[in-house]
Amino acid sequence: MLDIILYQPEIPPNTGNIIRLCANTGYSLHLIEPLGFDLDEKKVRRAGLDYHEMAQVQRHASLQDYIEQNPNKRIFACTTKGKAYFTDTQFQPGDALLFGPETRGLPNDIIESMPEAQRLRIPMLPDSRSMNLSNSVAVFVYESWRQLGFEGAV
Repeated sequence: MLDIILYQPEIPPNTGNIIRLCANTGYSLHLIEPLGFDLDEKKVRRAGLDYHEMAQVQRHASLQDYIEQNPNKRIFACTTKGKAYFTDTQFQPGDALLFGPETRGLPNDIIESMPEAQRLRIPMLPDSRSMNLSNSVAVFVYESWRQLGFEGAV
């Protein structure tokens, strides 16, 4: 399975929804601090329902901390600033999908540190700014999982 990395997430219900998504797909969730909320916050628990115990969630002090703990991961920056569509990539077990905070997206220095082929976007109409974070994560998760043959699904 893949890792989902949320870089400094800000909105509790989005993270709760992503926890639930990870619990239902077997993907691991990695939260890069600082978080814009407390994980025990009611809005996170409500969105994640009772899935928190079923999901693998880890916190990291920084993105560099995550990278040092996972040196062989191929990380994809999921960003409106990418040129390649997420459907143009062949995902592999062990890959990681990196998403930025809801109000500002991934910082440019992080995006530019990734090879251009690892900067992926979701197609949208020209005047669109972005999609909701939990919806974007779901789009990437289900395409990557589909490519892996929905491994582990019933």
